[in-house]
Amino acid sequence: MFSHSELLDLYRRRAKRYDFTANLYYLVGFREWKYRKTAVAALRLRPGDTVVEIGCGTGLNFRLLEEKVGANGKIVGVDMTDAMLAEGRTRIEREGWNNIELVQCDAGRYEFPQNINGIISTFALTLVPEFDEVIRRGAEALSPDGRWVVADLKMPNNAFKYLYPALLPMFRPFGVTLDLSDRHPWESIAKYLDKATVQEYFLGFTYIAAGEARAVQSREQRG
Repeated sequence: MFSHSELLDLYRRRAKRYDFTANLYYLVGFREWKYRKTAVAALRLRPGDTVVEIGCGTGLNFRLLEEKVGANGKIVGVDMTDAMLAEGRTRIEREGWNNIELVQCDAGRYEFPQNINGIISTFALTLVPEFDEVIRRGAEALSPDGRWVVADLKMPNNAFKYLYPALLPMFRPFGVTLDLSDRHPWESIAKYLDKATVQEYFLGFTYIAAGEARAVQSREQRG
């Protein structure tokens, strides 16, 4: 498992070429863009909504989120790595978006704004040791009917799990190690949110988990 400082150094080194290297996974059938689009769709965002992205990196999801919330909505991108956020800022300036706020912060220490309409994390949350606490605090910050969506890697619960060690070198450049398979963010989604769903992709190595703010919590927020 990589330490915090090792992960920070790793993503600083990869920031400039992150988007390019991520696209290389299509060569082995890993349809990353499809998974990102499916995850964003699971948020069920509407124009004018506010969404927080945990581990936004270079902003690969920003266009997808912009298409949902529109110019009157707001996107908050959170990432611990300054170099990744610098790439994200370049993307924002190039596209002329005026409704995206970037926050440099460890996910485990981030304080969510209240009554947000959605939270998303794609291929990042498993790297966060405090992932369960992040999901819990995020769930408490959601507005009524707000949704939490996580897309990430996992150990398959089928025969393909025996391929995991062979595939691991493919993902290690992004900080993925075998011991991360003990982290199960999808279980935290089910623990802290209602109407939780999990869909698996890529032979079970990838999943998208989604849940909705709990009714009791929503009533308390309205009160």
